[in-house]
Amino acid sequence: MSYIPNTDADRAQMLEAMGLGGMDDLFAPIPEALRFRGELNIPHRLDQIALARHVARLAKRNAHAEEMPCFLGAGVYDHYVPPTVGAITGRSEFYTSYTPYQPEVSQGVLQSIFEFQTLLCELLAMDVANASMYDGATALAEAALMAADLTGRGRLIVPETTHPIHRHVLDTYVKHLGLAVDWIPQKDGVSDGGALHGALSDETAAVIVQHPNFFGHLEDVRRLGEAAHAQGALLVVSADPISLGLLTPPGEYGADIVVGEGQGMGCPMGYGGPLLGLFACKRAFMRRLPGRIVGQTTSEGGKRAFVMTLRTREQDIRRERATSNICTNEALNALAATVYLATMGQAGLRHVAELCLQKSHYAADEIANIPGYSLAFPGAAFFKEFVVRTPVPPEAVNEHLLQAGILGGLPLGPYYPDLADAMLFCVTEQRTKDEIDALVAALPRRA
Repeated sequence: MSYIPNTDADRAQMLEAMGLGGMDDLFAPIPEALRFRGELNIPHRLDQIALARHVARLAKRNAHAEEMPCFLGAGVYDHYVPPTVGAITGRSEFYTSYTPYQPEVSQGVLQSIFEFQTLLCELLAMDVANASMYDGATALAEAALMAADLTGRGRLIVPETTHPIHRHVLDTYVKHLGLAVDWIPQKDGVSDGGALHGALSDETAAVIVQHPNFFGHLEDVRRLGEAAHAQGALLVVSADPISLGLLTPPGEYGADIVVGEGQGMGCPMGYGGPLLGLFACKRAFMRRLPGRIVGQTTSEGGKRAFVMTLRTREQDIRRERATSNICTNEALNALAATVYLATMGQAGLRHVAELCLQKSHYAADEIANIPGYSLAFPGAAFFKEFVVRTPVPPEAVNEHLLQAGILGGLPLGPYYPDLADAMLFCVTEQRTKDEIDALVAALPRRA
């Protein structure tokens, strides 16, 4: 048990044991200009009843999706979470578990991870899936490193239609590893095919494409994959798992590695986290997977059992042979996704995807009919997100919508300067026709 000195005598004894004359000596390594002088602005302690009321008052200051319709997406989505998810993930044997190092006492958690991997392989049409990815951004970055390792090449091709935050994370990963990224501009809301083909060479390790992309549009992934493979490069696809209720799974159009953000499958938005990274690949690449793989085996008594089959992080094998140092465990969110997929089933997931498609297109058509508003990329096929040009600054649009009790879209100017007058709207199955109509009515008209 740690000991915290809380009296003058305790502090004096501690300082004496350290050979220091006073508290100023303890903080001597900290430059004077960085030291705080005076009293901290900390409120007096509260009893349990007062504290509960205080926290409740603070919570009421938040605008959240349970009381306001949300049209914000961009990577974290307001999808419906069936009550079965909370009923299972709320069990103490799951939510108190971490990494299942001891299989003899971790069969439940190991099985939940195994089932997650199995369902993910079926959803993505891939051979092998892992567990433990932090989120979609780091999964994409890990896939880039894996592709470079598998091919022995040092260049990556990434369209600017990929999520800008994911691109920042990827850039952070690769810039000290001697890898280069060729950023491909967008054209009409999708990857510029001509520029991408021009960037391909025998030094390209992988073409990394998000589908649907950040703008919500559908990329010509089959053609991009064929072009990558013709140069000996791999195709890495970042997929929205909800879209796969309608779209062709990546494994069926030749993806070598598939990643994605799994938050939409049973995980609440949670003010941006925690999230769930998805990662799957072809069987031939299994031993280069980051994270961990849980496998099925048979116990001495002949019963079905689960074990940690593969773990290629640097803490477990020789560092020079490690694929990654990713070492945490997103098993609780993976369990939520597992329960979600098992609850929804193939027909349920398809229905959710159909609702997203239909409702988003209804919203886009209605908004485009407002004088001064227009779709930034008319004619582009999209799933549940679309880009709208606005007659007033997007930030002002959101302020206006907030006053009407609506959470608006994402202003794109900070990420795409040429879209400074545009914003990204998202419409999931949660939104009703009345809510969409209220959004259309509340949008501010030309100033």
